[in-house]
Amino acid sequence: MKKINEIYNLDCFEFLNKIDDKSINLAVIDPPYNLNKAKWDSFESEKDFFDFTFRWIDALIPKLKSNGSLYIFNTPYNSAFILPHLVAKGLFFQNWITWDKRDGLGGAKQKFSNGQESILFFTKGENHIFNYDDVRVPYESTDRIEHAKTKGILKDGKRWFPNPKGRLCGEVWHITSERHKNKINGKTPKMSHITPKPLELVERIIKASSNIGDLVLDCFVGSGITAIAAKKLKRNFICSDNNKNYVKLAKRNLIKYGNK
Repeated sequence: MKKINEIYNLDCFEFLNKIDDKSINLAVIDPPYNLNKAKWDSFESEKDFFDFTFRWIDALIPKLKSNGSLYIFNTPYNSAFILPHLVAKGLFFQNWITWDKRDGLGGAKQKFSNGQESILFFTKGENHIFNYDDVRVPYESTDRIEHAKTKGILKDGKRWFPNPKGRLCGEVWHITSERHKNKINGKTPKMSHITPKPLELVERIIKASSNIGDLVLDCFVGSGITAIAAKKLKRNFICSDNNKNYVKLAKRNLIKYGNK
């Protein structure tokens, strides 16, 4: 096992080969999408892309603990092919999460605008960690909830009172993308990484599917968000990326934001 709480400049296969089997509590993976937005996100064919994707998935699965969890970001289209592969490998499907980014990668004239990404949530076993109380979200019907705080709401013959932490988190996550947050006069400025994930998004995953002191893995760490979120939430991390510039960026971001 390589030293934890480090970010390595290794490709995903070399990195995963150095990780002990059954050592990872949570894997948060934001891999290539084959959208041709950068050299690292381009493949000769769709077949090459899925061959690559299934290879790193197969290399990762043995690294998860028996109660470990796996979250994979991708497009809805790609996720439709990734999901049956994970099922065939014996993992347990938990959720297909839709991330509503409030932003898209381009206009659409012959279909609905693309403003979402998919996050597949699978577990190694049925008895996995899931801290549902730690990821509650605000109630939407504020007037009704204010009334219920004092008098409750009659439901199935019983008085229901709202949870002070909010309602249980659903499968549609409305979290603004970093691209959209950084727009100036409607235009996105050049960013140090083309697809950084919001810290809030990754923190939700880590809070839900790991405990303090657990080990979180990311083999496509990019701008370092997984490492930052893990450190802020008192989890251990072990991350890598084959792009040396992204590794430098991730390490800078970890120093800058990891203790805030």
